[in-house]
Amino acid sequence: MLTFQQLLPITGGSLVQQAQDMPVTHLLTDSRKLSQPAGTLFLAIRGRHNDGHQYLKQLYRQGVRQFVVEAAQGLEKLLQEANILQVHSSLEALQAVAAWHRSQFHVPVLGITGSNGKTIVKEWLAQLLSPDEMVVKSPRSYNSQIGVPLSVWQLAPHHTWGILEAGISQTGEMQKLQRIIHPTLGLITNLGSAHDEGFASRQEKVNEKLQLFKQVELLFYCSDQELVHEAVQTKEIKTFTWSRKRPADVSITSSKISGHHTIVSYTYREERHSLAIPFTDEASVENALHCLAVLLYRRLSLTDIQDRLDRLQPVAMRLEMKEAINGCYLIDDTYNNDLAGLSIALDLLASQPGQGRRTLILSDLLESGMAEDKLYAEVASLAKGHNVERLIGIGPTIQAHAASFSGECAFFPTTSDFLKHFKSEQFRNELVLVKGARVFGFEKIVQAFQQKVHGTVLEVNLDALVHNLNYYRSKLAPGTKLMVMVKAFAYGSGSFEVANLLQFHRADYLAVAYVDEGVSLRERGITLPIMVMNPSPDSFTKLHQYNLEPEIYSLEQLQEFLSTAQPEAAHRIHLKLDTGMHRLGFTDEDLTSLFRLLKEHPQVRVVSAFSHLAGADEALHNDFSQQQIATFRRLAAEVEAQLGYPVLKHILNSAGIVRFPDHQLDMVRLGIGLYGVEATGSEQEALQPVSTLKTTISQIKSIRKGETVGYSRKGIADTDKTIATIAIGYADGYDRRFSNGVGEVIVNEQRAPIIGNVCMDMCMVDITGIAAKAGDEVVVFGPQLTLVELASRIGTIPYELLTNVSTRVKRVFFAE
Repeated sequence: MLTFQQLLPITGGSLVQQAQDMPVTHLLTDSRKLSQPAGTLFLAIRGRHNDGHQYLKQLYRQGVRQFVVEAAQGLEKLLQEANILQVHSSLEALQAVAAWHRSQFHVPVLGITGSNGKTIVKEWLAQLLSPDEMVVKSPRSYNSQIGVPLSVWQLAPHHTWGILEAGISQTGEMQKLQRIIHPTLGLITNLGSAHDEGFASRQEKVNEKLQLFKQVELLFYCSDQELVHEAVQTKEIKTFTWSRKRPADVSITSSKISGHHTIVSYTYREERHSLAIPFTDEASVENALHCLAVLLYRRLSLTDIQDRLDRLQPVAMRLEMKEAINGCYLIDDTYNNDLAGLSIALDLLASQPGQGRRTLILSDLLESGMAEDKLYAEVASLAKGHNVERLIGIGPTIQAHAASFSGECAFFPTTSDFLKHFKSEQFRNELVLVKGARVFGFEKIVQAFQQKVHGTVLEVNLDALVHNLNYYRSKLAPGTKLMVMVKAFAYGSGSFEVANLLQFHRADYLAVAYVDEGVSLRERGITLPIMVMNPSPDSFTKLHQYNLEPEIYSLEQLQEFLSTAQPEAAHRIHLKLDTGMHRLGFTDEDLTSLFRLLKEHPQVRVVSAFSHLAGADEALHNDFSQQQIATFRRLAAEVEAQLGYPVLKHILNSAGIVRFPDHQLDMVRLGIGLYGVEATGSEQEALQPVSTLKTTISQIKSIRKGETVGYSRKGIADTDKTIATIAIGYADGYDRRFSNGVGEVIVNEQRAPIIGNVCMDMCMVDITGIAAKAGDEVVVFGPQLTLVELASRIGTIPYELLTNVSTRVKRVFFAE
């Protein structure tokens, strides 16, 4: 077992303070994910958007007593009873600790890299090898400079095989990961365009990825990838290849789709064989062939290989958070039930604020390789450390270890038994994590919890939202604060869920349009400062009650607010200054009266002064924008001079952050950019689409040339056609202007135009020539059919399309 004293030679650090030599059992790099303070070593890493040193005191209060830091000045007094080690780089220290840990184990470790498919191949190989091996694998997509060390740290004495993935985005990274993973076997999936921008050429990227395999005994890859094949041939690496085009260890001679399978014929060791892969899409077939190569190398019988492939399941690589019955939210993680995956899912559960309790519904953990007593003691410890208040265990093994768990618990031998006793009224206003092995069929539990609402859904990609948040953060000068707009139901995405994520990622301020929006966030656990942009006088009492901060834009409004302000209480307000948009705000003529009122009421403190740019998204208005900025700087300076104290100054919106970086001042306001639309259009490629609106086909029918479709007979068939009725209409927010071919949707990867008028609850699309059936998924907008394109078709802006998505459309939030 590693102890704190051993860290000195491993990391090359210097001892600042040691209270006592303690065991190191948990590595922590994110202060929000603390679950078990005893034995935790926190490494304070400085990142692009955060600095772990800011959270030392908080973690110390929470019981952590072991720290690795880069800056140690004054910590002896701040963390008096802690062990403190100072290093040049906490990230490098983390990697050194993981590399040392890896060196303690002498088991086969397969290192996987590539542009696409590496996570799926890792998960499938773990399934395929589990009958023979106790496999440790990277949790989800833990393949970064931080993720790889945390993955390697999971290696334990009971493991007999490791499968670890490595991802890179620039040169110099893979060599570091190779030293940590130290793979004995290697697999490269494929080479695509991901992260091309970090390399001078695709060839340079290939050579960098191959650094992972410089000491492997064998490398698996598809030799049809010319760049990869050419690069491997220049290395002294023993290989095991498969190919459709050239001689290889496994030569694929044919493949054809038969029902829900792809029948692959191949030659191996001069013998012909065939195999049924339980998928038909090309990406899954390719991933399965990578797995086949590994299974053949391990000399499994063809019967055994086919049997294991038959049991392969699609891998849901995302955690979904869904609205559920009685005000509950459901975290759906029903594909994975190992300890590492449980810990990640519990991190998400614990990160959600709110007054409701946290419930975990968990199946038996299968094939962990750990002794059952130790395994369920660890599960119980994880649950307690993540503040789980109710546990429902399903399966004979977890039921047999019920004594390991404390608090409110219930156990059932099977999923069916749980569902027989399921009563919806027993779950109300709580967060429920559903996590279980596939054999337990927990999708039935998810169905029982799901609200019975309209089948059309808006999927919100929380990872994309975080990517966009960090993109804009990367443009900010040090110390510039970030206010994020969550008004209008977070631009249609879901106010609480987005606000919750922003709180987790430490935004500085939130902004809503109306008091009721702010009240709702407060009642659900959001504690960030919230500015209300359009408070009405009859809501001022609630402002005070819920610690909300109003935008004040006129003398009349200020007087109304002052009439409700308690003399003995402190009140925080934000002053809106009109610099030329002429919508709301104080003008020069108002300032004398404004300052007099504020001086007469010292209990009211101005937190910020701000204004709004009228044309920041267009270069045409540059001169006017610069004029607005100059006016605002002058007015804000006068506000500070008259008040006698500094205030936060902000004028830049999403477009302004991109186009006027010299005027960030104290804070900027991020709106539509967070949701994946770059308002200036110049840097759209840097953002990721956040929302995908989906529906389904209700019915398909054939019509003859000359027949009409829909109200007012506007859709006229110019030829015989196949049409599909889809379950979305203008009551869901799908604009009527998309009628009669103006709009398109995606059906099975192909575009299909709207035919006829959009109806209230449905519309019809022309799917002539597209293979489809009732129940198939339809994408209304998303990465393949963007909001920007659709908005341009009907002469509006993406904001309108997003905010128009009806609240009756269910929101599903997911993270990879």
